Amino acid sequence: MAKYKKCFQRKEVKYILDAAQQQSLMSAFETHMEADEFFETDICNLYYDTPDFRLIRRSLEKPVYKEKLRLRTYGVPGENDQAFIELKKKVYGVVYKRRVALPLWRAMDYLAGKDPGDGGQLFQELDWVLDYYGNLQPAMVISYRRESLKGIEDPELRVTFDSDICWRQNHLDLQEGAWGQPVMQPGQCLMELKIPNGMPMWLTDALTQARAYPGSFSKYGKAYREWKKCGTPQEVLRHYA
Repeated sequence: MAKYKKCFQRKEVKYILDAAQQQSLMSAFETHMEADEFFETDICNLYYDTPDFRLIRRSLEKPVYKEKLRLRTYGVPGENDQAFIELKKKVYGVVYKRRVALPLWRAMDYLAGKDPGDGGQLFQELDWVLDYYGNLQPAMVISYRRESLKGIEDPELRVTFDSDICWRQNHLDLQEGAWGQPVMQPGQCLMELKIPNGMPMWLTDALTQARAYPGSFSKYGKAYREWKKCGTPQEVLRHYA
């Protein structure tokens, strides 16, 4: 089993790219970046929220502090495959992420209140969030295809390209696969720069050359807005049944 990092603190900058911009940047990255250990993979996320979607509604208000709770797997999992419970917080533009790895079935049991975890610090943080909101439950599945790179000189510098981003608000089981309604226009992808320190000059030049400009984008936020357009929860379920 590959080692994984439990805690992150970094800036995350997002860009919506078309195919030409992505190709321009990939060419510039050839001498500065290399594929990481999860270069090409399908990522499946199950977001947890309150029945009235309190977490994502709060996030869309762009507060100084916001948080999200999700269950993530790399690839479509079986019940014994590794899953990550992730608590993601953003404060004044800096992202803090905590995560623990468990077999999928046990992670689901923990989030449903059927497993106490191991009592360590990360579980204590998760316990606090679960107790604070009181009624968190599976809310939405978001999946996508990811290509990820890391810096040759600075391995903590990462770039990810997410494509085929889709969501569903029913069939909330990661074992059912990566499918749903598209989030972006055909040919677009979401690039994220994960920057632990300052942005190197070569990267600034590459972004300028590609005419790539940062913007605010949340996969869960965008999917939530699309879901709300469909009408009432009952109408949404009929629409995607």
